[in-house]
Amino acid sequence: TTDNRFACRKCHYSTTLKKSILRHARTHTGEKPYKCDQCDFSAARKDCFDQHMAKHTGDKLLMCGECGYRTAQRSHFSEHMRTHTGEKPYKCDQCDYSSARKNDLKRHIARHTGDKPYQCGECGYRLADMSCLRKHIKRKHTQSSQCRHGRKQHTREGKCLMHVCADCDFGTDSKSDFVKHIRKHAGEKPYKCDKCDYSAAQEYNLKRHMAKHTGVKPYMCGECDYSAAQEYSLKRHMAKHTGVKPYMCGECGYRTANRSSLTLHMRKHTGEKPYKCDKCDYSAAQECNLRRHMANHTGDKPYMCGECGYRTTTKSYLTTHMTKHTGEKPYKCDQCEYSTARKDDLSRHVANKHTGDKPYTCCECGFRTGDKTTLYRHMRTHTTGQKPFNCELCDYSTVRKDNLSRHVTLHTGEKPFMCGECGYRTADRSSLTVHLRTHTGETFPQI
Repeated sequence: TTDNRFACRKCHYSTTLKKSILRHARTHTGEKPYKCDQCDFSAARKDCFDQHMAKHTGDKLLMCGECGYRTAQRSHFSEHMRTHTGEKPYKCDQCDYSSARKNDLKRHIARHTGDKPYQCGECGYRLADMSCLRKHIKRKHTQSSQCRHGRKQHTREGKCLMHVCADCDFGTDSKSDFVKHIRKHAGEKPYKCDKCDYSAAQEYNLKRHMAKHTGVKPYMCGECDYSAAQEYSLKRHMAKHTGVKPYMCGECGYRTANRSSLTLHMRKHTGEKPYKCDKCDYSAAQECNLRRHMANHTGDKPYMCGECGYRTTTKSYLTTHMTKHTGEKPYKCDQCEYSTARKDDLSRHVANKHTGDKPYTCCECGFRTGDKTTLYRHMRTHTTGQKPFNCELCDYSTVRKDNLSRHVTLHTGEKPFMCGECGYRTADRSSLTVHLRTHTGETFPQI
C-alpha cells in the first residue's frame, strides 16, 4: 500500500478499499469463488452471482412500467430506464460526448488520455476498461480441452470456435465479430448516415464518416497542430514524431507504426485478396481498391472539382487533382529543393537522384524500380500481356492510363496544357514541362 491506498502488482489499479483490491485481483487470477449450487455457473463478484441466482429463483423485484423489463439489481434498472428517458448524465469535459452509463464515459475518456490501466497478467496486453480485459482473457487465454461442438472444423489452434462462416474459413468465438463478418458476404449495411446516402456494415465506420459532416476532430496531437476525427489516425500521426514502428514483417523486414498497415503489407507476400467484385473476377487486397474498381461498373464518380468539373472515383485522386489549380506541392525532398504534388513522384525522385535505391522488385523478371506505381504498371506486362486501358474510338490499348489519355487527344485534337509565358499548347504534361525549360533555362536532369 502507498498513501493508504491498495495497489495492484499486476497493473496500475489502486483503491482505498481492501475488498475492492481483493475483488480486482480475481481479474488476473481468474478465481471465481461464488458457485451456483443449481448449475455450473461461477462468478468473481457477488453482485454478478446474485444476478445469476435470480434466474433460478425468479426473484426480480424491479420492473420497468414502460416495457416490462425486470431485474434484481437497482443499478441495472436505473441504466435501463435511461433508454426510455434519453437521459445521459455522464458528460465528457473535453468534448460534447455524453453517456447513460458511467463505464461508457470512462472508456470514452481513455480515448482522450490514452490511458490503459488494465493489463493482462498473461501477455501484458493493456486495455482502457475492465470489461474489455475480461473479454480479452476469455478469448485469448481460456481454452477448452475439447470443443463443445465436437467437430474438427470448429477448432483452430486448440481453441473452440463457436461461430464458423459457411462461405469461407473465418471462425470466431465472438458473436458480434461473426455478425460483422457475415455482413461482408451479404452486403448488408445497416448503419445509415442521416445527412447523405452513405451506409456502412459497421458502426465505427459510420462514426468515422459522420466526422466529415460535423468537422469534429477531438483527438489532438500534443506535438503540433494536427487533430483527427479518429483515435487510430492520431496514433498513426504520432509515429511521425516518435519514429516508433513496432510492427515488423517477418518476410522482408518492413516496419510500420500500425498493425493495419502491416496486415495490408503481408498480403503482398501471401497474395491474399479478400475483397471480391460481385460483377466480375476482380479481387483486391484493399477495400479502397475494390471501391475504385466498382466505379468501372457503375460509372459513379462522386468527387468533383469545383474549378473545372473534373470527376473521379476517390477523394485522394481529387485531392491530387486540386494541386493543379492551387499549385500546392506538399511533398518536399529533404536533400534538395525539389517538391511535388504527388507522394509517388517524391519517392521516384529520391530513388533516382539521391539514393539510387530501388526497393520494388518484379518477382517474374527481376526488374527493379524506386516506386510502387511503376512496379504495378510493369507487372501488367507479365499478366498475359494485359493492357487494361482501351481506346473507345480505335483498337489502341496500353498498360498506362496516361498513355491512353495522350492517345485520345489524337482523336479529339484537344491540347489542354498551355504555357503561361507564350501561349504554346500541347496534349500532354511532359511536353509542356520540356517546353517550359526554354523559358527558364533549366537543364535536363541527369538520371
